[in-house]
Amino acid sequence: MTKPLLRPLDPERDGEALHAIFGDEECCRYMPDPAVARPEDTVAMLKKWNEGTEDTTWAIVDEPEGVALGRMTMIPRGDKIWEVGIMVVPSAHGRGLATGAVAQGLDVVFDKHQARRIYADVDPDNIASRRIFEKLGFQHEGVFRAAWDTHIGVRDSDIFSLIDTDPKNWR
Repeated sequence: MTKPLLRPLDPERDGEALHAIFGDEECCRYMPDPAVARPEDTVAMLKKWNEGTEDTTWAIVDEPEGVALGRMTMIPRGDKIWEVGIMVVPSAHGRGLATGAVAQGLDVVFDKHQARRIYADVDPDNIASRRIFEKLGFQHEGVFRAAWDTHIGVRDSDIFSLIDTDPKNWR
């Protein structure tokens, strides 16, 4: 697994690079909304999403001051419950950056925030995301049928989770 660096996400600084994700229809295929048209739309979206998660949302980079290659976030969803989200720019796919970034984020949320449960909500057709979470030891809990009304239609959700007593296979 590649060990990328994580640095706090800065929507203004990272928005243009991350527009390679959020401005790309294929990258946004499994998201609720379609790709956005302009880099400034990506910046606005990242600002909105970053509120309240500033210490658990990161840019994935190769070097400390490097260009963002992706975005990794851990979102608080209740008492000691967190949701993980990960996306990598297409030009960096296949390098193990997503798996490495999620592994680091797991350590932060389990150790610093004393998470009891971390889960991922994955579209059943998003095979690459499924593989990331399976590789890290997440357990498949089941399918929420017709969970999302998206720009590509009504979609199911595959739920994967880790709890604090599970083996820490990524370490």
